[in-house]
This record gives sequence, structure tokens and C-alpha cells, in this order.
Amino acid sequence: QVHLVESGGGLVQNGGSLRLSCAASGRTFSNYVMGWFRQTQGKEREFVAAIRWSDGRGYYADSVKGRFTISRDNAKNLVYLQMNSLKPEDTAVYYCAADETQFGIVTTALDQYDYWGQGTQVTVSS
Repeated sequence: QVHLVESGGGLVQNGGSLRLSCAASGRTFSNYVMGWFRQTQGKEREFVAAIRWSDGRGYYADSVKGRFTISRDNAKNLVYLQMNSLKPEDTAVYYCAADETQFGIVTTALDQYDYWGQGTQVTVSS
């Protein structure tokens, strides 16, 4: 069973930085795509970034492109989301997700992800 645990959330000022971590366990993740999503109260969960574990290529939502960087550590089975130049509108609960994809296709669709973490709160003050 895949288990995902997020950490690194917190309170940061406008323009600040945070690094989120997702500890993944239970499988070999070479055939997985790992994603970060976020959700604010009353809104749908939205795609933030994804990385194909096999080659480390990252994909981003337009709203975070140039500010956020997704990466992974093969040895530690960790996925990171480095968030720079944070804005109040980045405030949300951030979730890590895993998609077991046969052909390495990266998707932004929530229903394609098979496993989810419990989330970590990120709050950006203005």
C-alpha cells in the first residue's frame, strides 16, 4: 500500500519561501508520476505541479510557473515542492499525490491519481 506524508507547511510572509516534502513509501516509484495539488475552503482541489519519477521532468500550473520547482530524491523516496515568491493567493492545503502510470503520462486530472496524502497547510500573510 502506498503511503504519502507531507511536511513543511507553515506561515510565511508575502514574497517568502517554503519547501514542502512528500515522503513516499510502500512501492517502487519508478513508474509513478507524483503530483502536488492544493485546495482552499469552498474551492475545488487544483493541480500545482507534477514530476515523472523516471526522468525527473517537472510540469507546472501557469499560476506557479517560474516560482515553484518540483523535484525528487530517488534515494530517500522524497518529492519536494520549493515555493518561492509566495503570494497570499497561494494560501491553501497542499496535497501530495501518486499516479501509477504505465506509459509515464503526466496528467493534471485529480481522478487519475491513485494515492493521496493528508495535506499540509500553507498560509501566506499579506
